[in-house]
Amino acid sequence: MEPVTLVLYVVIAAALILIITAVVKSITVVRQAEAAVIERLGRYQRTAAPGLTFLLPFIDRIRERVALWEQVVSFPPQPVITQDNLTVSIDTVVYYQVTEPRDAVYEISDYINGVQQLTTTTLRDVVGGMSLEEALTSRETINSRLRRALDDATGPWGLRVVRVELKAIDPPPSIQDSMERQMKADREKRAMILTAEGHREAAIAEAQGNKQAAILSAEGAKQAAILGAEADRQSTMLRAQGERAAQYYQAQGEAKAIEKTFAAIKAGRPTPELLAYQYLQTLPQMAQGEANKVWMVPSDFGKALEGFTRMLGAPGEDGVFRYQPSPEDGAATSRPGADDPDVADWFDTSTDPEIAKVVAAAEQRADAAVAEPESNGTGRHASEGGLPPDSL
Repeated sequence: MEPVTLVLYVVIAAALILIITAVVKSITVVRQAEAAVIERLGRYQRTAAPGLTFLLPFIDRIRERVALWEQVVSFPPQPVITQDNLTVSIDTVVYYQVTEPRDAVYEISDYINGVQQLTTTTLRDVVGGMSLEEALTSRETINSRLRRALDDATGPWGLRVVRVELKAIDPPPSIQDSMERQMKADREKRAMILTAEGHREAAIAEAQGNKQAAILSAEGAKQAAILGAEADRQSTMLRAQGERAAQYYQAQGEAKAIEKTFAAIKAGRPTPELLAYQYLQTLPQMAQGEANKVWMVPSDFGKALEGFTRMLGAPGEDGVFRYQPSPEDGAATSRPGADDPDVADWFDTSTDPEIAKVVAAAEQRADAAVAEPESNGTGRHASEGGLPPDSL
């Protein structure tokens, strides 16, 4: 092969390589959630969006690819002095996002280092105005103040601070021991207070329960007493009503019996001798009581009875005074006549065996009292010791 031909082939090959290299450099791909800062001849030309991007070979170049998604940066513990001159170590986590790739590239050399240094200085400023106890209990306040301060400071850098979190706030070991002892004492104090309050509430509840039980018991006793008294009153009233009813009906019965006995005696037309005889038979019964030791007959009893018999009767053939009915009364009979229809009707229609016995006994005694003087013929009763008629 001739040297000229060999040189030609070399030139052609170099041209092909140059063309291929130029084509490769003129076409680039930007990924999703990224942005490419393109410079032309060393000056900012544009920011390429995600997708296929064409560049002028050997003129345009990509200065930097910037991530547009939210990023998390954890910074090492930073010593911070609190208001009460205690040094605490604070770990922070910053969540940020690039909103302007051009500013993030050209406004600051290293925006991540800038965020870290800004976080440290802002944290010292915020926590330095708090005591240790406030710093430990005010994490939300610290996070909010840090986020606002960082967001305002990183705005010109094309960044947006989403949020800032404090991972840990570690006081010195001696302070931690003191805090642990204090917390232990506080917990024991709260436990004792809660125990005392529990005992107090239990005692109050028990006292209230006893009070309610006593009140209910007293109310029950009161109601029982009222109901018992009412029951006793009702029982007494019913018993009194029953006794009054019994006495009433007994009195009615006795009155009826006396009325019927009187009607029977009236219907029997007794003579004065029979009345005197019945009276003398009643006298021993009157003296049968334990308290009746002496029984005396009035001296003028005979005269009174004699005057009574003389007024109502008339002497018979034997000289004995006997009851003589008036012409209006009619003849003496053993039964009521037409002039006493009520007694006669009762006497004839009564079916009470006791009344029949009483009437029969009265009739027998009346017949015996009348027959005895007639059989003796002396006008004196044998049971009376032969008393003369004029002594009656």
